[in-house]
Amino acid sequence: MKKLESLLFVAIAAALGGCSLAPPYQAPATPSAQAYRDVGPWVAAQPADQLPRESLWQLYRDTELDALQAKLLANNADLAAALAHYQQAQAYALQARSELFPQIGVGATGQRQRQSDHAPPMRNPKAPGEYNSYAVGAQASYEVDLWGRVRNTVEAGGDNALAAQADLASAQLSLQAQLADSYMQLRGLDQQIELLQQTIQAYEKALKLTQTLHTGGIVSGLDVSRAQTQLSDAKSQWSQTLARRALMQDTIAVLVGENAANFSLPAGTDSIDVPVVPLDVPSTLLQRRPDVAAAERRVAAANAGIGVARAAWFPSLTLNAQAGFQSAGWANLLTAGNRIWALGPTLALELFDGGYRKATIQAAKAKTDEAGANYRGVVLGAFQQVQDNLALLDHLGTASANQKDAADAAQHALDLSMSQYKQGAVSYLEVVLAQTTQLQEKRGLLQLDTERLRASVQLIRALGGGWSADQLTRTDRPNAKPVQQ
Repeated sequence: MKKLESLLFVAIAAALGGCSLAPPYQAPATPSAQAYRDVGPWVAAQPADQLPRESLWQLYRDTELDALQAKLLANNADLAAALAHYQQAQAYALQARSELFPQIGVGATGQRQRQSDHAPPMRNPKAPGEYNSYAVGAQASYEVDLWGRVRNTVEAGGDNALAAQADLASAQLSLQAQLADSYMQLRGLDQQIELLQQTIQAYEKALKLTQTLHTGGIVSGLDVSRAQTQLSDAKSQWSQTLARRALMQDTIAVLVGENAANFSLPAGTDSIDVPVVPLDVPSTLLQRRPDVAAAERRVAAANAGIGVARAAWFPSLTLNAQAGFQSAGWANLLTAGNRIWALGPTLALELFDGGYRKATIQAAKAKTDEAGANYRGVVLGAFQQVQDNLALLDHLGTASANQKDAADAAQHALDLSMSQYKQGAVSYLEVVLAQTTQLQEKRGLLQLDTERLRASVQLIRALGGGWSADQLTRTDRPNAKPVQQ
């Protein structure tokens, strides 16, 4: 009969162990669109035509950029810190998971004790006041998860670890995009430096021409001064651009984990084409952004936390077992007569806590609301970032075409003014104005091309790079590792 009662008790405990007090989870609803508004240099993505995961930045076909991206993944300090944070979250998830299993321990004690002569109940005068006590044994305890507290704790730990894993992917994508953006700026500055060098050479020739004409009494010294001013101004712009390039090179050095004093990149003036980016419909963006995935998993973790808080209102059941040997001496300690054991459940319920548990539930619900609001904010921000960069690429492409026409016209005007000046038809002031306009328009064209490349980098980042939500793995399992892009 007692055996039957024990079996019935275990069955009831197991049945109750299937309960969970967490609310049914559903990701917060967010507004979406059927299509992006602007048109530009991208194509509709097919099911097998997503951004590449392993060679994301090879879309730009620049071997130097590819080598720098490899260095970033290997040496960047911020990325190493993000990986360490993820590993901490993974370890915390494993700690929570350990509560699903019994806790088993062993121990041994050896003590010399003395009892008080007057401690209640009064000691038998014939019993020794001092004695030895030796014991060895094992004990085990297991909390029956009646209300899902342990399972919800494990679930929350796993979701937080998944969020940290997505944070790692997001940090990697952000750093890679930052490196690509800095690289595009560096190459744009290289092109401007080359343009300014060519301009300086042209201005030097113009200065020599005015000096020759001035020596021959054909033009006044004012033309020489104007030519000298143009040359000095171009040299100043050249020096300023070199300074900006040095700062950008130092930024890249830090990103790839190198000392700026020992790092240098050779100048490169080859043009980089704006890549054609495969573009999904807006609804797929939620699966392509690691920061969106991280925010969603934090909502799930907070939701599980409500179940943990609610479980505190119900009794906890712990099964305890202890067995071993105890004796007044080491000799023959491990004999049948010295056996001790204890077996039985412990049922505990807190009756009054001054409102602590109620406040805990309120805090858990508020945390879930906060996580939900953060998730919606991240989603809306993601849609905005994609739309912004699509608009930039679209309008900058048109602006670049117009700017090229302006630069060509300015070059033609400069050629005409210089030719007419040599013939004495116009003053050198006309040449100065044409030179200034030509340099501004050409630099403007280079800057627009750089901005288009930067917008394409940010579009790739906004689309989530080559990441996908199916890369998340449950990190509460042993040996789970983050998936690198």
